[in-house]
Amino acid sequence: MSKTPSSRPLVTFDGVSKRYGSVTAVHTMNLEIYEGEFLAIMGPSGCGKTTSLRMLAGLEEPSEGEIRLDGQRINEISSIERDTPMVWQSLALFPFLNVQKNVEFGLKMRSIPAEERQQRARTWLERMEILELADRDISQLSGGQKQRVALARSLVTEPRILLLDEPLSALDANLVVRMQGVLSRLQKELGITFVYVTHSQSEAFAMSDRVVIMSQGQIDQIGSPKAIYRSPASRFVADFVGANNILSGSVIGTGTELSLNTAVGEFRCQANGYEAFSTGDTLDMVISADLVQISMEDPGTQNSLHCRFISEEFVGSIVTIFAELEDGSDFKVQARQRDLASMSLEEGVAFFASWSATDTHLISRGQD
Repeated sequence: MSKTPSSRPLVTFDGVSKRYGSVTAVHTMNLEIYEGEFLAIMGPSGCGKTTSLRMLAGLEEPSEGEIRLDGQRINEISSIERDTPMVWQSLALFPFLNVQKNVEFGLKMRSIPAEERQQRARTWLERMEILELADRDISQLSGGQKQRVALARSLVTEPRILLLDEPLSALDANLVVRMQGVLSRLQKELGITFVYVTHSQSEAFAMSDRVVIMSQGQIDQIGSPKAIYRSPASRFVADFVGANNILSGSVIGTGTELSLNTAVGEFRCQANGYEAFSTGDTLDMVISADLVQISMEDPGTQNSLHCRFISEEFVGSIVTIFAELEDGSDFKVQARQRDLASMSLEEGVAFFASWSATDTHLISRGQD
């Protein structure tokens, strides 16, 4: 039966920091993780996402602040006593135990009788569709099969929360998509809280209810995948997420539309509270690449740019076009391959990119 996240926090990070000598890996984190939700934590290498997960798992102790699980302070509680199992990037399966024994391991550590743990392990192997592999050595499994064993081993104890650290990073692309489906289905069926650390936007956005974006040990933004994709809270998030174009400039006019003067022209905006800005304010205008139209002739609209084609990236039916503007800056457009078929786009060819005033997002330069 599918379950939806509740509004009750299961985990609370209350002013949590983690320092290693003079280096602060996580700085004053305040975060609530709700019971039954799928939360993804993203950010570049060194942003503090894995350190945050390790503190929740009990593998690192906060330097300051408090972590609470279901209202109970857990800073000093060992990882074994917390019941916060983790699926590792390396999977960390025991090569000297077969599949069945790997899944039973956590139950054995809890002194569950042999007959019960064997039955529970087999139930989870069946649920993961790998029961026929129960007696097989770990070395005989494919990457996807090992992933399912690791999940079964973590879930067989029926925890309230499961931590996942880059669990799909070692899999081939086709297996990643399949395992995303497996993880999403399990999380919804079980109602277990998943906390998922990843560098992959596609993984985070495909599976999670909310996404946390971290930078330099701090949280930059928390929100639904759609909210973060369309309404980044800072220039960092706009650069990190999606295929966004950012034009910086100053406000030269307000009214029914906001006018922004940039190095490559004057543009109009009617989005996200533009009325709050005043003449002279410096802003970043964010235009998502998939909201841009291209043409070989000047469309004659206010929001249009003269570009020169540099290269393209073809992924299935979607093409990302990389172009250069008149000031030498980059600009991206995403379009369907069939919509580009009639255009003779090759290196150096000029074209026009345009977008609607309502398809923009404004960020104050003070929000960097």
